Amino acid sequence: MEQEKEHKRRVRYKGTHPRSYREKYKELNPEKYQQDVEKIIQSGKTPAGMHIPICVNEILEFLNIQPGQIGLDATLGYGGHSRKMLEKLQGQGHLYATDVDPIESEKTQSRLEEAGYGPDILTIRRMNFAQLDEVAPGVQFDFVLADLGVSSMQIDNPERGFTYKFDGPLDLRMNPQKGESAAQRLKSMDAEEIEGMLVENSDEPYAAEITEVLMNWRKHGKSPETTTELKEAIEEALTFLPEKEKKEAVKKSCQRTFQALRIDVNQEFEVLYAFLDKLPQVMNPGGRIAILTFHSGEDRLVKRAFKEGKKAGIYSEICKDVIRPSAQECARNPRAKCTKMRWAII
Repeated sequence: MEQEKEHKRRVRYKGTHPRSYREKYKELNPEKYQQDVEKIIQSGKTPAGMHIPICVNEILEFLNIQPGQIGLDATLGYGGHSRKMLEKLQGQGHLYATDVDPIESEKTQSRLEEAGYGPDILTIRRMNFAQLDEVAPGVQFDFVLADLGVSSMQIDNPERGFTYKFDGPLDLRMNPQKGESAAQRLKSMDAEEIEGMLVENSDEPYAAEITEVLMNWRKHGKSPETTTELKEAIEEALTFLPEKEKKEAVKKSCQRTFQALRIDVNQEFEVLYAFLDKLPQVMNPGGRIAILTFHSGEDRLVKRAFKEGKKAGIYSEICKDVIRPSAQECARNPRAKCTKMRWAII
């Protein structure tokens, strides 16, 4: 006789609203609690474990997807953009998608399969988009989308270590099964490397001060292992600031430092270089490319690649000005505010 499985009660929370990530069971089950999730979105927040796709209308208008075409979503993430592009294909053609995150890509694949998008119309490759020439050898794409940066569900999960707002391991890897974590990287870098990383990857104005504190910690056998510890190091570095300025300065330096570390750990600039270099080779004549960036470093690389490609005759047309999300979209999804969209046509 099979032993009856012990029923596990859902984690209860104190007060009116759940505070920790694990307690937000409704937000983590959006299919089951659609009305609750929609209320959260309408209030201008992103539900835990979800990612609201940005510039969907602008992307679809530009890509002009037709049934029968073949496309690539280079950054699958939560699958919001992929789903909209699949709708445009109307069951004809094929969409390929890539993502290095083994945790989130598996969840997204299940969601899309449940929505009716199986291997006949959708192929998901768990690989870095720098390898786009290996996604579908011999296949040329009619449209490509890349939504750079980190997804909301990665930020919201404290175990991934992407934000200073929640205590968790200082990890920051898109694929936590590969490479060094941010905590390990900080231990292996010297002062010049840390300061250079902060300046190059996020234009951190207090790079020298933060580096000095981290080096001082190291002398005493200490190095940040958690997100909270890194935040404490930044707070210590900015103690010289006037009290009224300190809170906001610490917040911004935390954002920039975590961004710089994430870019370094995941080699984001190197990956983007490779992606932009290989893009024209996998496109059909007249193929359309749309890229969303979220900070100046990314945007500079994309702008330069498109401009040089146009000059070399690789691209027939590129956008003259960046496209930004509407005020209405930013009100509904504040995480969209820093987004820039650029496009190019082969």
